[in-house]
Amino acid sequence: MSDIATAPTGSTTAGPGPATVTDTALVQRRIRRWLWLFIVCLVLSGLTAFPLQTETSLLVKFMDATGLADALPALDAWVLRVGDGVADGYGSHPFLAYGTDWLAFAHLVIAAAFWGPLKDPVRNVWVIRWAMIACGGIVPLALICGPLRGIPLFWQFVDMSFGVFGLIPLLVVHRLIRTLEWDRAVRTHHDFARVVPSP
Repeated sequence: MSDIATAPTGSTTAGPGPATVTDTALVQRRIRRWLWLFIVCLVLSGLTAFPLQTETSLLVKFMDATGLADALPALDAWVLRVGDGVADGYGSHPFLAYGTDWLAFAHLVIAAAFWGPLKDPVRNVWVIRWAMIACGGIVPLALICGPLRGIPLFWQFVDMSFGVFGLIPLLVVHRLIRTLEWDRAVRTHHDFARVVPSP
């Protein structure tokens, strides 16, 4: 369904070209839906960073129980290594978990920043653009820091996928916001959207 409605035949407008009127309510609803999807994913990413030791332990058991350990030996070896590392690190030095606590908190804070675009997407479009840059930055971060930290190449691609998939709803939201920006400019400065019946 299009967000643009064309003026009826026989109508005239104050400006050149075909008259179009943006269904702003529909566009705003779509923006909010995509933003809520992005926010929920951010919150879940943050919350799952708190019980990291429990999650890695469960993941090791899941790999064994489902037979994925035999089907994907490289992934199983990596999961075991991560599980052992987290268990050893948190067991000997529990303060290390404080770092991932801050990581979790950062995700929640970033999610809260999208309250602005939810209320006024046009005024706060900079938040969307900032988030798009952040998603794009995940790719070089994974490619540069991954090898330095001994992260396998296949897991670097997993990490990069978060940036790629996170960028998709942001691009959709940005396109919809541009639609609202154009409509606001038309209504405010040119009055193209006001359909005037012909005599």
